[in-house]
Amino acid sequence: MKKYKNGIKNWPKDERPREKLFKSGEHTLSDTELLAILLRTGTKGQSAIDLARSIIKEFKTFRNMSHTDIRQWKEFKGLGQAKIAQIKAALEIGRRFREQETKEKKIKITCAKDVADLLMPRMRDLKKEVFKALLLDGQNKLIDIAEIEEGSITQASPVIREIISKALQNFAAAIICVHNHPSGNPDPSQEDKEFTKELTSAGKIMQIKVLDHIIFGDNTHFSFADEGLMK
Repeated sequence: MKKYKNGIKNWPKDERPREKLFKSGEHTLSDTELLAILLRTGTKGQSAIDLARSIIKEFKTFRNMSHTDIRQWKEFKGLGQAKIAQIKAALEIGRRFREQETKEKKIKITCAKDVADLLMPRMRDLKKEVFKALLLDGQNKLIDIAEIEEGSITQASPVIREIISKALQNFAAAIICVHNHPSGNPDPSQEDKEFTKELTSAGKIMQIKVLDHIIFGDNTHFSFADEGLMK
């Protein structure tokens, strides 16, 4: 993209990001142009494109932007809380769009990889340990993804009660429990193993199949089912 001395409003119309989006579609815009539209304005001496380019250069990818400390953003001149909030909100919308689209399609879960493909973009970057439960019907089709309160595996009993309760409320025939390790290492701890046994036992009592317990790390996962540990 050409660089002009003046602000974007003085650029030729067919080179302005917003006008380009309406004329040719959002898919034709670069990452920098998409980010510039969110920013709307730059600062004295630099356009929104210039500011967006600086941000992309620093963080490299949108994923990296999604799990950064707020202090890193404040290093950019002209980037106040309102603009930071707009960017963070847009990134979250992207993640939720994928999850909602999957729920509406009622996809069938056949293996741990299906779960990893669905939830990895969100679970890998969480800074706290978070539990979710995939609620499945009798054909292993996804009914919903239950959000379980943040906590740690040391609080196993309350987490198990909440998972089973969510399953019963949604008439689920089976569940897959997932949680993340903020350290990035998905290997199960002894507490993880004990939790899985307790959850499986609770599921048998309530006639709900516990098909798997998947732990997410950084772009990797551990599946109790794949390792033959679901008994």
